[in-house]
Amino acid sequence: MDDPERAAMRRALELAERGWGRVSPNPMVGAVVVRDGRVLAEGWHAEIGGPHAEVAALDRAGPAARGATLVVTLEPCTHHGRTPPCTDAIIAAGIARVVFACADPNRAAAGGAERLRDAGIEVADGIEAEAARALNAPFFHVHEGARPFVALKLALSLDARISDRMDAPAVVTGPAARAFAQRLRAGYDAVLVGIGTVLADDPLLTVREAAAPRVPPRRVVLDSRARLPEGARLVRTASDSPVWLFHTAAAPGQSVATLAGHGVRTRAVAGGPAGVAWNGVLAALAEDGAHAVLVEGGGRVAASLLAEDRVQRMHLFYAPHLYGQHGAAGFPGTAFPTGWRLVDVRRLEGDVLLTLDRAPDGSAREGKG
Repeated sequence: MDDPERAAMRRALELAERGWGRVSPNPMVGAVVVRDGRVLAEGWHAEIGGPHAEVAALDRAGPAARGATLVVTLEPCTHHGRTPPCTDAIIAAGIARVVFACADPNRAAAGGAERLRDAGIEVADGIEAEAARALNAPFFHVHEGARPFVALKLALSLDARISDRMDAPAVVTGPAARAFAQRLRAGYDAVLVGIGTVLADDPLLTVREAAAPRVPPRRVVLDSRARLPEGARLVRTASDSPVWLFHTAAAPGQSVATLAGHGVRTRAVAGGPAGVAWNGVLAALAEDGAHAVLVEGGGRVAASLLAEDRVQRMHLFYAPHLYGQHGAAGFPGTAFPTGWRLVDVRRLEGDVLLTLDRAPDGSAREGKG
C-alpha cells in the first residue's frame, strides 16, 4: 500500500477519536475519501444512532467519490442496526477501492469485505491494524472474550508512589494531566475505586473537565464492610448518576440498608484480596452493561488486579517527583509488572502519560523491573 493511503489511515484514526465517550457500545471509526493522493472528504462516527464514518465521508464527498478510494479504520458493516449497512452506501457511491485497518469482530456486522468484493470493489486490509485495535481495545475485547475490559489508571511519582505519605491524599500530577484523566473517564462505562481512596479523597468520580459523555459512567466502590460515609459526595450525588457499592456478608446490614436508602446500589459478593472478589464485581458490572471499567485505585486495588492478571490496559501518569520510602506504593506487595507493550506516550505539561496494553501473548508477567 502506498504512503498516501497510510497517511490517510492515520488521519482516519485521528478523526475516529472524536467519538470518544459518544458512540459506545459502537466502536470509534474514522474515514477518509482520497483520489491520487489528495483528500476529498473526511468523516467520523460522531454520535450513536447517527451516520457511520463511511457515510459521513461519502456524503461530504458527493459525486467526487465515484472511482475514488475510501480509507476506513474498521471493516464496513453489512447489517441494518440503528442505521443502514455501510457497504450499501459505499457501493451506491461508486467507490473503486476500500482500504480498512482491521476486520469487524462483531459477528452481526462482519462480512463487509466479502460483500464489497462481490460488488466488484477492490479491497485491502491490515494497514495500521495495531493502532486501530488499540483505539477500540474495549470493543474488540468484548466481542472476542467474556470478561469486561479493565484499565488501571494511576498517578505516580518517578519512584512509583501514589502519595508522599501513607494513608494521606496527595495531588501528584499537574492540571493538564488531571484534565486528561477526566477525559479518560468519559470513554469508560464505569469508574472504580477502593474504599480507602474514598475515605482519603472523598472523590466524585464524575466527568467534569472534559466533554460530557453520552452516558455518565457508573461510579463503583469496593467496600467489603460498607464503610462508605453517608456524607460522602458519592452518596450525596447518587441520584445524579449511578453509584454501586460491592460489599461482603461481613458488612453490617444496617449500614448497607442506610446506603441503599440514599440511592446507592449495593451488591454482596464473596471476599477477596481487594476486600471483595473480582469475579463477582466484574460479572455484575457486565450484566449491567458496563463492558469497559476504569480502575483509579488505590494501591491495594491495583495490586490485586495485577496479581490476578485482570488488567488489559494501564494509564500511568508520571509526575517529576520522588517521594521515597515513606510514600504510599502504587503497587504494594507486587513486583512492578512487565510484559506490556507501549501504545501511546503523551506529554501533559510537566507530566507524562504512558498507556500500555497487555503483551501480545495475552498475559502480563510480574518482574523485578
